[in-house]
Amino acid sequence: MARHTAWIALAAVAVGLSVAVAVDPAGGPPAAAPQAPATEKAKKVCGTDGLDGPAKPPKGATVVPAGDNADFDFTQPGTTYWFASGVHTLGDDEFAQIGPGDDASYIGAPGAVLDGRKVNRYAFGGQASGVTIKYLTVRNFVAPHNEGVVNHDSGDRWTIEHTTLIRNKGAAMMAGSGQRIVGNCVAHNGQYGLNAFQAGNKITDLLVEGNEFTGNNTDDWEARVDGCGCTGAMKFWSVDGADIRDNWIHRNHGPGIWADTNNNDFLIEDNLIEANESQAIFYEISYNATIRNNVLRHNTWQEGRTFADEEDTFPVGTIYLSEAGGEPRVPARTSVLEVTGNVFDNNWGGVVGWENSDRFCGTNTTSECTLLIGENDGARCSGTKIKRDPLYDDCRWKTQRLRIHDNLFVFDSDAVDGGCRPRYCAVQALVANVGTWPEWSPYQGRRVQQALTFRQDNRWYDNRYRGAWQFVGYEPSRYLSFSQWRAAPYRQDAGSS
Repeated sequence: MARHTAWIALAAVAVGLSVAVAVDPAGGPPAAAPQAPATEKAKKVCGTDGLDGPAKPPKGATVVPAGDNADFDFTQPGTTYWFASGVHTLGDDEFAQIGPGDDASYIGAPGAVLDGRKVNRYAFGGQASGVTIKYLTVRNFVAPHNEGVVNHDSGDRWTIEHTTLIRNKGAAMMAGSGQRIVGNCVAHNGQYGLNAFQAGNKITDLLVEGNEFTGNNTDDWEARVDGCGCTGAMKFWSVDGADIRDNWIHRNHGPGIWADTNNNDFLIEDNLIEANESQAIFYEISYNATIRNNVLRHNTWQEGRTFADEEDTFPVGTIYLSEAGGEPRVPARTSVLEVTGNVFDNNWGGVVGWENSDRFCGTNTTSECTLLIGENDGARCSGTKIKRDPLYDDCRWKTQRLRIHDNLFVFDSDAVDGGCRPRYCAVQALVANVGTWPEWSPYQGRRVQQALTFRQDNRWYDNRYRGAWQFVGYEPSRYLSFSQWRAAPYRQDAGSS
């Protein structure tokens, strides 16, 4: 038995599935055998003793008494502040907040709570670097839409550990380069748990490890601002280098992990991602990622149901790769977008690779670009309004160099709340639309469909399927049987069963 086939059997046991495993007729193990994935056991953080800080102040710490701390000096660099047990407040000014000094630490005793009382916008702000926040509960701050409560100004090298961020408006956290987000409970915040965005810059070297993200986007921003694309457990913008591992991401009102616009070099591994209303993982107009050894369970049911209720058969993916792929010219730990070693347990969909023919970096300029048609029907852009870095002079974000392999996909319609009719769920897809807009676009017609399907090096292989899986290729309406998906001209899922 091939090594990856044996691993698939192990993965099935890890999530409590029974599955008949066939020997791969193609033979041979993968170049590197996958590691065992995250197990079914939840990585619970919220409400555990691991969030309790030291009962006595650390040596040399400045003690912050419970009560109104509006006049307390929190600005000294390199100082450790220990918050005594009880509720701490910051006064009645909506902009009252803690402005840390460089390399300062803010540590909570058991039961220490920093409460914005639905009055203060931000808990921690400013441009300080090297700040540490541990063992505090931060609640009831009212950051505006798209803004954050902790690290509001996206300072670099912050560490946020073993902290409870709960029932805040906006995002519970923002992020800067070198930030470490470890072992936190991030729950029931109004918009995001994490909004990794640094105005006018890119974020590098970001770690999100061992956290519990649950119930975020309580304000249902997609309903309030139609098509805002601004919800979920966590959102990333222009992040170059992120490790997201060993988290429990569940029951969020929107996607679990959403990387949107010019992200690069993501490693998403060993997470348990379950019961999120939209995609488990959404990687959009971004580059170079490895998504491996995760358990994805019961995700995307609400979004899938919305499509089905509207009789919309567009393939809904639980991992959705939208104008995203491998790009060797952008330095990263990989030059492909790899989805491997994951267990998909009764999600609405599988993996969908999508490229919008009418979406490219010159589309929204106020004047027409100079478009130079080059070899292989590739378009090259020039003009000061074209975003170049890291897009260079290419017009398109391409869904290319996908590697979807050695995953276990399980689907039972009866296990999905309300069931599902054929053509609406349990879909793997690699599709694009017919290009129509704008009138000067070089991508009109079927050029992108042809390139995506046959020339952009996208490959499914060595996967295992259980249940009534469906396959869509070339265009969203072209449903294929498993044998058609594997045969010419598509030639996907070699070695799969």
